[in-house]
Amino acid sequence: MKRVVFLLLGVLQLLLFSSTVYAKDLKVGSKRFTESYVLAEIVVAIAKSEGLAIAHEQGLGGTAVTFRAIEDGAIDLYPEYTGTLAETVVKDGGSANLARLRSALEPRGITISEPLGFSNRYALATTRAIATRLSLRQTSDLAAHPELRSGLSHEFAGRSDGWPGLAQKYGLPASGPSTLDHALAYEALVRGTLDVTDVYTTDAKIARYDLVVLDDDKGFFPPYEAVLVYRKDAVERSPALARVLDRMKGSIDEKAMQKLNARAELDGLAFSAVAQEHVSGKTSTAGRTSMLSGLVDSIARHGPQHLALVLGSLLLSAIVGVPLGVFAYTQKRLGAIVLGVTGVVQTIPSLALFCFFIPLLGIGPVPALAALFLYGLLPIVRNTHAGLVSIPENLREAAVALGLSASERLRHVELPLASRTILAGIKTSAVVAVGSATIAAFIGAGGFGEPISTGLSLNDVPTILNGAIPAAGLALVVQGAFALLERTLVPRGLR
Repeated sequence: MKRVVFLLLGVLQLLLFSSTVYAKDLKVGSKRFTESYVLAEIVVAIAKSEGLAIAHEQGLGGTAVTFRAIEDGAIDLYPEYTGTLAETVVKDGGSANLARLRSALEPRGITISEPLGFSNRYALATTRAIATRLSLRQTSDLAAHPELRSGLSHEFAGRSDGWPGLAQKYGLPASGPSTLDHALAYEALVRGTLDVTDVYTTDAKIARYDLVVLDDDKGFFPPYEAVLVYRKDAVERSPALARVLDRMKGSIDEKAMQKLNARAELDGLAFSAVAQEHVSGKTSTAGRTSMLSGLVDSIARHGPQHLALVLGSLLLSAIVGVPLGVFAYTQKRLGAIVLGVTGVVQTIPSLALFCFFIPLLGIGPVPALAALFLYGLLPIVRNTHAGLVSIPENLREAAVALGLSASERLRHVELPLASRTILAGIKTSAVVAVGSATIAAFIGAGGFGEPISTGLSLNDVPTILNGAIPAAGLALVVQGAFALLERTLVPRGLR
């Protein structure tokens, strides 16, 4: 028991280290798309030139998750758009006016910077071939062509200033469009599996694929001026941040932003390199990193966090799950409820379970640990119960004949006999945790999910593999470790 306690403390210490070793004076967050990554890295580059220690929490998800992060103090600032703030945060569809937005955010201890110099509007786009064939020039033209296949990004499909409101304004079908990752929609358009998708007007791929952006002829979309949302106490803690905000003011126009996006998406330049190029005014000669160097960097940067999440949640699941399995074995009626509840938890989609804990625990490793802990319970509880139930009755009778009490039979006979099955459940839980922990990156917990998330936003397979390959390798290492552990813990006659 002492070994387990010491091991748990060690893992929790590792988790604390992995989440604080890079702790800085300030943290800038970003949503999960190219432009947000690039703008956040520009903030990092300028902040460092002003002598500030700052870290970038990449790809926190959509507006709801990222804004919750700044409300909770998990980050200090992030790039945003006035129209998005008005529609989804402030819930004021009437105006994206800076003064009104600042007034609405004031009670939350949050404010916004002056505009960065460009507007990134939502729009619908199609291929030039379809636009020419059907004479599509403006959004209202789509009403005459319900046969067109629309594919929308997840956030646009659900936002009030996205498809629901747009469909009502233009008389388009409220339901029917499929949803997919924003970056993948461009590839779907080019391959002909989609006809229409939502775009940001500064997207680099609009020009690359010669897409036609349909005019918002009824003026549905509000202004989307790029700004920085920041905590007011961040400026008080780090006065140099005020200089960073001032340098960002009006520093990027629409064409410049489109070029910055292209350097990341089309030329394969790292977000940090794109930012340095913009700040320094010097063109970077760096190209795409090799697959091997990318893997090494990913393992060094994200491996400790991922391993800590897996081991921390696994130990918590084992410490709780094994006693619950024993309880389910000894208490038949209540045990059925325990098995049923843990089974229901396992059916909850992983991303939904992660996001469920955000209102309770914020973002970062803590909600990720809570979600992974719950996911790890079922295999351990069920295998513990199954291992105990499957013990031959004659062995139980032999233990009774020896005069052992119920607790002694459990400790000295039943648990050792069930140990192989119990260990198999813990191993299954560990492998599940390795895979599920990749989703933790979507709530700012780090791990191998970060390069996977970045790769998805860029539709860049090598970047995705920088996270997927180490995660798969870790799963194999876990399998091997449990094979060795079985030789240590399982009695020789039961192996």
